[in-house]
Amino acid sequence: MGRVSEALGRRGFLGLAGVAGLAAMTGCGADGGAAAQPTQGGRLRAVYAGGGAKEVLDPHVQSLFVDIARHKAIYEKLVELGPDLKPVPRLASKWEHDGTATTWRFSLRDATFHDGAKLVAEDVLYSIARIVDPAVPERVAQSSLATLDLKRSKAIGPATVELVLTQPNAEFPALLAGIGTQIVRNGFKDPTKPVGTGAFRYVSFEAGRSMVGSRYDDYWDEPARIEELHILSADSEARANAVQGGQAEYANDMTATFARTAEAGKTVRIVAAKASTMQAFVMKVDQAPFDNPDVRLAFKLVADRQRLVDVVLAGRGEVGNDLFGKGYQYYPADLPPRERDVERARSLLKKAGLAGKEVEIFTADASAGFVEAATLFAEQVAEAGVRLKVTTGSPQTYAKDLLTKGAIGNHRSGAMPIPQYVTDRLLSHSPFNVTHWRRPAFDTAFAAARAVTSEDERSAKYGVLQKTVRDEGGILAWGLPDYMIAVSSKVQGVQAVPPNTLDQGRFDKVWLA
Repeated sequence: MGRVSEALGRRGFLGLAGVAGLAAMTGCGADGGAAAQPTQGGRLRAVYAGGGAKEVLDPHVQSLFVDIARHKAIYEKLVELGPDLKPVPRLASKWEHDGTATTWRFSLRDATFHDGAKLVAEDVLYSIARIVDPAVPERVAQSSLATLDLKRSKAIGPATVELVLTQPNAEFPALLAGIGTQIVRNGFKDPTKPVGTGAFRYVSFEAGRSMVGSRYDDYWDEPARIEELHILSADSEARANAVQGGQAEYANDMTATFARTAEAGKTVRIVAAKASTMQAFVMKVDQAPFDNPDVRLAFKLVADRQRLVDVVLAGRGEVGNDLFGKGYQYYPADLPPRERDVERARSLLKKAGLAGKEVEIFTADASAGFVEAATLFAEQVAEAGVRLKVTTGSPQTYAKDLLTKGAIGNHRSGAMPIPQYVTDRLLSHSPFNVTHWRRPAFDTAFAAARAVTSEDERSAKYGVLQKTVRDEGGILAWGLPDYMIAVSSKVQGVQAVPPNTLDQGRFDKVWLA
């Protein structure tokens, strides 16, 4: 059982200003009911799945939810994502491009770093240069910002920064909202001494255990209501015990089993963002037997998606349709659902010479439901005459191992814009291309679509590409789980929004009743 640490004169620009920011939180509880007026003070302890020694304070080197939460408390990005995954202003109050989506100007807010220095354009330029530095490949936003031309980008006075791209990209503001794009001070060298513009000042950090932050009274978006924030690390069972036992007030990414138990009591409330993540099986399209498109289609046809949702997700989610991003901007909602057809799957597998053969599925207890999903899917594949052998790996290294190990495995994705998902996972040189989907023609068509400044035209082009991935690619997206957070009954202001969006984990906007 895990334990929670108790660590207390230029060419004209086409105006495409950033849309208005999200409305401020009202005095409503997470369950939608009326709540008392916001109160000030107190300590909030939020517990996340831990990464042990792999946890980091560097805001540009992150992948774990616990890292993202810590960095969100201390630092900020130019742009964040709204609940529909469209970009909304943060440190950038607005933006515009030159009509071709090649040169972008961002106007900066009047914000200050925790050391009292004003945010200026040079901080932005330094931050981006640090992110894309090829000498440090572990900085996670390198690939998504790879088309930045730093030599031509520059400050236009202290409060405006001009960023130039090597190729047009109408999605560029959303890329600046991606993981690992926080703005740091010009000259920032030592991640162990964090100084950001966020709602909380850094106090202390111990990898695998805790980070403590204190309210920053000069925060531009109103100071936090709580005085002290503890972000703690623990496994699933320990998170459940902590929030139920009063050792934490907020527990991230909870299981359907826990949610059912919690809802039977009165001390813990579940806040669920419906169908806001994705669970899938991923097949490497360049490795046998999944280099055969008939085999990929057969596996998609044999999946009993509703059964997987009912059993693995305990019904807390929706059936997937082999695509990421249902409900988000650009999702082709007119595609018909994939219906189960065991007979056709059996015929395709027999044609491919797989009847009676064994295929290995590589899984790990790296995310709730992975092993259970693989085991249940093995039973379903058996109905079509193929044995699926379940092999488990290390949960700590599974995400990285899956890139090279196993012809089929489990995949989970949180919320992000659909073009970001494509950029990170479906281009020939994408860093997280777990299906090994590498098609130069697809890359070229995606770059052309991304350059279109008309949103309707861009959406239509994206739709064609997504249909290609659904029909020919290696993603078997069987379910869209709810994203669930558990909070103490005394915590107010927690929003039911997808992960990786502005108001998810906004600890400056919560309060203790």
